[in-house]
Amino acid sequence: MSAAEEEQRSAAAAGAAAGGEDHEGGGGGGLVSGLLGKAKGFVAEKVAQIPKPEASLERVSFRSVTRQGIELHSHVDINNPYSHRIPICEVTYTFKSDGKVIASGTMADPGWIAASGSTKLELPVKVPYDFIVSLMKDLGGDWDIDYVLEVGLTIDLPVIGTFTIPLTTEGEIKLPTFRDLF
Repeated sequence: MSAAEEEQRSAAAAGAAAGGEDHEGGGGGGLVSGLLGKAKGFVAEKVAQIPKPEASLERVSFRSVTRQGIELHSHVDINNPYSHRIPICEVTYTFKSDGKVIASGTMADPGWIAASGSTKLELPVKVPYDFIVSLMKDLGGDWDIDYVLEVGLTIDLPVIGTFTIPLTTEGEIKLPTFRDLF
């Protein structure tokens, strides 16, 4: 074999090897990524079909007047479709009026959702007096506050993991007058 033929043969072998790697790497990688994509889609579809706890949020109502401010409260009703209780990781809330955040907070580890039933969780919202004074323009003659309460209920489900159920309610709170307090 001449040197020229040997050079052509090694160039052809190198080209075939490079082409084979591209074909196998591209085709094999495409096949593997295609299978992974299908597996992810299948798992996502199955997880979406798994029943999850549902929650609803009651309207906010006046509870009491303290030295620090006004205490409001709402209830979160949580329904559990599973035959075992589920831990609630945390409940976060934001209470807004006139586009301003009036109060916000987090209830860490508020308890468990009862198995195959519903749980009512009380959500206290403490509004300092300085915010009430800033809302006086909204009070007007009807002595009420227009509000939006946003709640994030974070629970931990086996297999699925931690997820948050977003809840929102809005309305008006009729504040007590001095006659109501005494």
